[in-house]
Amino acid sequence: LINKVAWTNRTYPVRDRKLMWLNYIKKPCTFLSGRVSGYLSIGLSSVMRKKGSYLIPTLESLFFQSSPEERSSMVVVVLLADFDVSWRVTTAREIKTLFALELEQGQLVVLHVSQDQYPSVTGLKRNFNDAPERVSFRSKQNLDYSFLIHYSASLGRYYLQLEDDVSAAKNFLSTIRRRVAEQEAKKTTWAMLEFSVLGYIGKLYKSAHLPLLARFLFLFYQEMPCDWLMARFRELLTQKEPIIFKPSLFQHMGTFSSFQGTYNRLKDKDFDEVFYTNPSAEVYSDMSTYKKQYPKLAWDREGFFWGRSPENGTYLTAVFTDPAVVTGIFVETGSEGKDLLKSAKVEIGRDVITTEKGEKSCKEFQSVGTLENGRFEKREMDKKYISTSSCLRIKVTAGQKDWVIIKKIRISTKLSTIPHQSKE
Repeated sequence: LINKVAWTNRTYPVRDRKLMWLNYIKKPCTFLSGRVSGYLSIGLSSVMRKKGSYLIPTLESLFFQSSPEERSSMVVVVLLADFDVSWRVTTAREIKTLFALELEQGQLVVLHVSQDQYPSVTGLKRNFNDAPERVSFRSKQNLDYSFLIHYSASLGRYYLQLEDDVSAAKNFLSTIRRRVAEQEAKKTTWAMLEFSVLGYIGKLYKSAHLPLLARFLFLFYQEMPCDWLMARFRELLTQKEPIIFKPSLFQHMGTFSSFQGTYNRLKDKDFDEVFYTNPSAEVYSDMSTYKKQYPKLAWDREGFFWGRSPENGTYLTAVFTDPAVVTGIFVETGSEGKDLLKSAKVEIGRDVITTEKGEKSCKEFQSVGTLENGRFEKREMDKKYISTSSCLRIKVTAGQKDWVIIKKIRISTKLSTIPHQSKE
């Protein structure tokens, strides 16, 4: 049956096989398509679910949210890890029908490891007093990921771990590439970068570490859940603290768990489907800042600005490195209905100056609107404000006792040869 959907046998070469515990992988696995090495391999394992299936939507999201250039730099590796032959063949056929081009171009690989290559997943230790069924499920999952990671070790410079029920942010690969470059420039040791706070979703590794990680998961498969093992692996490679990037690039979309079909409402509150990068800017504010929640965090998407009781006339100003035509602005304040900025206007400015405080600002500002319920959004602004701007300012128009969180500042721009913005 497998051959009818163009599956091919693959035997691991000795140089790969020796990296596994006790040379365990000795028999062929089967797979669809092939791939040469690229920048990023993305691994996900899928099993038959009692309720629903999210594998196809997950693959659609990964490919549709990527540009042609990004797709040419990545390969998605899917392990069909269920031992039900009928399900595997049906799923493989569906993938082959819907993703024929990606398979042909080597952007997608589908594989399966036969059951006789797995150690026993029954009668295992109950380290956390979990039910035997749950212990078996999570132990099998560790082994699945061990095989998946082992296979992916030579497919890219970096490896991204996902699940089969996630959606991706737009151009996630370009964002990962930029974050990796920033991290490498710091010249600090890292073993795992996290692009989601959920479990083992969105965890990035160096491919050079994958043989060790695969072996580690295989050795300790029955000890604890996969995300716990991955955290231990990070610590063993001397990265003591997690490195988490926000907003998250991946969101959990599944409603029902792959374990016994139980309801799962897990969501990443830091996920933003449309990833954006604000223009380079210096950011200033005269609001009293709480601890290290600086204004720049909201601009650079590294976190949020948290200020104490803002007074009337206080501000947050971003001064662009290069003047540009502003096409859209989005501002979101508060968290879970608290710490909203209740009264403020949003302005764009021109002609950069240096203030008496030594800060940069603009000589002239023009209001483009006010916050409503702590939010502001305006699109297609270039139809009215056709000239370049050099500043964006959020100015408080009425003081408040409540503190304020500026959670998101999103601005889209375009270049223009016109030197100044038109007045209303």
